[in-house]
Parts: sequence; structure tokens; C-alpha cells
Amino acid sequence: MKFLRFILYPLVPIYAFVISIRNWLFEKGFFKSVTVNANVISVGNITMGGSGKTPLVIYLTKLLKSENINVGVLSRGYGRKSKGYLLVSDGNKMLIDVKQSGDEIFQTASECNVPAAVCENRVEGAKRLIEDTKVNTLVLDDAFQHRWINRNIDLLICEQQFLNDPSFFSQRLLPTGNMRENYRSVNRADAIIINKKFSETLPLSDAIIKYGKDKNLFYSFYEVIGFVDAVKGTEYYVKDFEGQKSLIVSGIANPYSFINALKKTKVDTSNQIIFPDHKNYTLKEIQKIRSEFYKTNSHSVITTQKDSVKLIKYSDAFDDVEIFYLKIELKMEDESGFKNFIFSKIN
Repeated sequence: MKFLRFILYPLVPIYAFVISIRNWLFEKGFFKSVTVNANVISVGNITMGGSGKTPLVIYLTKLLKSENINVGVLSRGYGRKSKGYLLVSDGNKMLIDVKQSGDEIFQTASECNVPAAVCENRVEGAKRLIEDTKVNTLVLDDAFQHRWINRNIDLLICEQQFLNDPSFFSQRLLPTGNMRENYRSVNRADAIIINKKFSETLPLSDAIIKYGKDKNLFYSFYEVIGFVDAVKGTEYYVKDFEGQKSLIVSGIANPYSFINALKKTKVDTSNQIIFPDHKNYTLKEIQKIRSEFYKTNSHSVITTQKDSVKLIKYSDAFDDVEIFYLKIELKMEDESGFKNFIFSKIN
């Protein structure tokens, strides 16, 4: 894969040119963003996956909901087996399954119990979600590059580990590197969230200092809440799984952070099955998990919450294999400062 990415390096300047022209057309008004009848908060990043967008969307949605704001979430629904506009949840119940919606929005809607929809066209999706559910505030998931809709707040979340990774394949634009846009695009953000995940605070990268020095800056981190039975919903303390020999199953962009978190809970992580991001599980993968579970004499299967919403539909096929997900939550170091910033920007 690295070899393929290396030989595609000559395409990077072409990609950079296309992105710069597109942004210039928006900045000069040739491409026009549409205003909808709601407050709009965008959550996005400048890299390919793994920065913590979904945990931030959940945190933000719960924050708005706690202040009695009628909030909904809109996503393009990456990896879904459907097209067009679909209402995922009306705020009371889920209306479609995870294959139709995509894993991230399904997780968000089911955990936050708010109206949610998917649509490739954000303007159409926003208008229909507002019309269908009467929400007055929208959280746009993964929308930093989707500039066709005006927003009150543009939040840019960056993984601290990525910012401090100088490797060739990290700090390059697509298709060679992991960056959707170069660091100059940080200027569009109203606030930057540095997501430490489970790491200690590191010095700010030169790029953030250069392009984000005048921006509102916040730090976030992950906190392990416990383990949850994916089928029954029963919650367990971290100490209940200490020393347990489990089969670790992951299909997310950056499994390193997930596995590192498990190691800190003292779970035995020596047995792992790592799938690509947004893995659509079939019976073939379920049989592979079952086979590896018995072969390694594991006590349980531990996965991510995002994977669990897709695996539980195969609960009958797992039979006596118990599946748990690690429940984590994103926290803000300066919760009051972040809250004040958000509410200063919306009506």
C-alpha cells in the first residue's frame, strides 16, 4: 500500500490545484453557500479519518440537548448501502438500520436520541431534516470540506498524534498522504480542537501555531467509561475486565488508539482481528471472528462502539460468544470555555 501511495505522488500537485481552485471559487463568491432556517454547527477535519469527529459530534449534540435546544444531526452517511435523503431517527426511535444509514450516524442518533438524517447533498438534507422534524439547530458531521451550506460555527478537530507525526505518508495531501487539505485551510475554522485521545499534552505543531494562532483553541481527550454488553446493553466496570483474555475486533480508521485504551484497562490485547475502516460485516467475517475466538480460547469479544452497531445484527450467529464494546466519551479540558464559545455563536 505504501508503494502504491508513493508512486501516486505525482498526482498530489494536481489534487492540491483542484482543492485550491475550489476554495478560491467559494472565497470569491463564484460558488455560493446556502443559508438554511436553523443554526448550523459544522464538525470536520483536514485528514482522512481517526481524528475523533463522531465523539465530538456526540459531545456537542448532548451539550446542545442539555440546554433544551431542539438539535438534529446531518451526515452524508459514509459507507451506507443507500442513496439520497433518509431520515435515520425522529428523535424517539430509529427508523432505518445501520446498513442504510452508515455506522457513525447510527451510533450518534441512537446514543443521543435526537433527529438525524443522511444525505449526500447537505443543503437538501438540511432543509428536509428541518422540515421533517422542526429542529432549529443542526450539527453537520464531517462537513469542513462541504462548503455549500453556511454555518454559524466551523469546528476543526485535529488528532494530536497526527499533528506531531512528521512521516512522509502522514503530512502529505491525498493520494499519497492522509491530508484532505493543506494546513492553510485551518484559517476557515472558528475553533480548533486538539484531540489528545489518551495521550499527554504535547507542544503545538508548527502548522497549528502558524495557521491557527488567532483561532479559539481547545483540547479534548477520551475517558473510558466502562464495558457494555453489545446485545443486552448491560454496563460493566473497567475492573471487571482486568486481565481478561479477549479477542479484539476493530474496523475503524485508527485502531491504535482503541487498542492503547484497552491496554490501559489491563485487558489482554494479544489476540486481534483488524478490519478496514467502516467495515461492512457479513457472515464471512462473523465466521472468522467465531473461529478465532474459539482457537484463541478467548473469554469474550471486545470491539468498538461503532463496530458493535453492525455486529449485533448477527447476535444469533455468535451463539455463545459474548460481545462487549469499550465505551469511551470525549471530554473537554475547558468545558465552560467551550460551552461559552458555542452559545456565543448561535441564537
